[in-house]
Amino acid sequence: MAKAVNSRSVEPEPVKGPVDKAMEVLEALVEPGGPHRLGEIARRTGLTKPTVHRLLRTMADHGFAEPAEGGSYRSGPRLLGLAAAALNDGRALELARPVLADLRRRTGHVALYAVRHASEAVYLEQSEPAREYRMSARPGRRTPLYACGVGLAMLSVLSDHEADAVLRSAPLEARTPHTLTDPAALHELLVDAALNGYAVEDEYDEPDVRSVAAPVLNGDGRVVGAIGISGLTFTMAPDSVEVFGPMVRAAARTVSSGLGARTPILGVVDTTSRGERE
Repeated sequence: MAKAVNSRSVEPEPVKGPVDKAMEVLEALVEPGGPHRLGEIARRTGLTKPTVHRLLRTMADHGFAEPAEGGSYRSGPRLLGLAAAALNDGRALELARPVLADLRRRTGHVALYAVRHASEAVYLEQSEPAREYRMSARPGRRTPLYACGVGLAMLSVLSDHEADAVLRSAPLEARTPHTLTDPAALHELLVDAALNGYAVEDEYDEPDVRSVAAPVLNGDGRVVGAIGISGLTFTMAPDSVEVFGPMVRAAARTVSSGLGARTPILGVVDTTSRGERE
């Protein structure tokens, strides 16, 4: 019998309104490597240069963008202030920061905190990065949930319906030769993650990088984020995951407890549903 493949109905692309265009320009503006030239932002957004220029000028007038050298633009002071205020107002992030610092100190690897937005993981905080190498999973970066440790950790505690909405709504892109793109294989991985209390990602997002992550839950038992560590494969050997996994799980549960979550019992998983997903 032929295997079912990812499919989606063909629907007309929604017309972009002024707010949609402004959000796309703002998103391109804060991408790493700034300041960004007008032409670069136009290419990233698919908008015309006159439209991008008009939106950037409006953002600059309100302090959300700031002109830089050579006709480029960077994030403005008002945008930076709003971002700082939003981050400081988050209880989960407040609890996560000291936990990340401790995890970094005890494991020697970069520790990360991320949240979910639709089908992506958005990194919000990173412990002091290692000087020997630079990790791409820095604050502000977005990665598909299925391709990163923190994303898999969050998926592992979603309902079957929610997880399927992420894994089967559209074809999954292979970001490296090791990326799992088969929903059935990913479901098996999620079952293991639910049983262990942590997920392992092995070069799914970028070559030579391995990560271990665990979900953070709130008082209602809903996932609000994930804590993880990430390192080069030669510094995080597969057998070390058995040591680091429980450490990351304990760190995530520390934050979850601070948010009022009940600490789950290790090894308890609903095998009648998640364990039998094909």
